[in-house]
Amino acid sequence: MPSDTQQTINKGAHKAGPGQTFFDIPNLSGLAAGPGYAETFGPVVEGAHIQCGVMSLPGGAVAAEHTHPNEQWIYVLEGSVTTTIDGVSHDAGPGQLVYIPPNAVHGTVVHSKEGCKFFTCKDLAGGGIAGKPVNAG
Repeated sequence: MPSDTQQTINKGAHKAGPGQTFFDIPNLSGLAAGPGYAETFGPVVEGAHIQCGVMSLPGGAVAAEHTHPNEQWIYVLEGSVTTTIDGVSHDAGPGQLVYIPPNAVHGTVVHSKEGCKFFTCKDLAGGGIAGKPVNAG
């Protein structure tokens, strides 16, 4: 069973490492991954260099424009979204992969009424799972 006692960058994340290599995602506690700009929520697991999460956004939700210094990959599991990255919009649904470069201004609109679920990975060198809202100054 994963331990939450080891130090993590994201408060509430689960730590991977020697002896902690398997994670039962549906049974892990989650955290808010978009404070101040999105209702993104889900469990996050941190390794030595990469953090991964299975995140959810409710139907009709908007993840306002934000940035972060770490690059990000988003693999859509359920639902449909439009993601805008540096002013260019793309629609994405189940089975599609989105790449967000470091420091890119990006935001998302969830189109499906049942919401959206996605698997995401970011490097830890750029900080935690959450970004900084563009309008935060």
